[in-house]
Amino acid sequence: MNSRSRNLFAIAALTLSAASIGAAFAADPMTSATGGNLSSVDRKFVENAAIGGMTEVKMGQLAQEKGTSQAVKDFGAKMVTDHTKANEELTKVAAAKGVTVPGTIDKPHQRDIDKLAKKSGADFDKAYVKDMVSDHKTDVSDFQKEAKSGKDSDIQAFAGKTLPTLQEHLQMIEGIDSKMK
Repeated sequence: MNSRSRNLFAIAALTLSAASIGAAFAADPMTSATGGNLSSVDRKFVENAAIGGMTEVKMGQLAQEKGTSQAVKDFGAKMVTDHTKANEELTKVAAAKGVTVPGTIDKPHQRDIDKLAKKSGADFDKAYVKDMVSDHKTDVSDFQKEAKSGKDSDIQAFAGKTLPTLQEHLQMIEGIDSKMK
């Protein structure tokens, strides 16, 4: 192999190496070529908050369509409004950090949505309320933890700012749940 061939071979190898690195960044939805330097804990929080928020919106839409109780329908509408707003804010905060939030709901959450969508009448209302109580207990806990001990001050501030809304949601849905029993 002459020196020109070796140089071309080296250039080709570097090109493939660079393409592999680019593909690795593209494969991870929480990283971008411009940074994405959040701690793994903050990154996981952002991912979970985004997917959870999208799930709340979808389930809220279902509650508006399929709910039989006016309280369930109204709560669903509140979920759509509040979680859409929170999702938009999270997307902006994450983008400022060079992180792209997931744009789709993951398979486990989609299965939950699909399972709920198959229900109707009082069975739908009961299942929706049960899911919302459970989800909001988890959300409040996760957001409290992030607000208290998150590593990134902006993500931490987002969690702290959003937490009172989630606590209000939990209180509301627990009230609806107690009236249904």
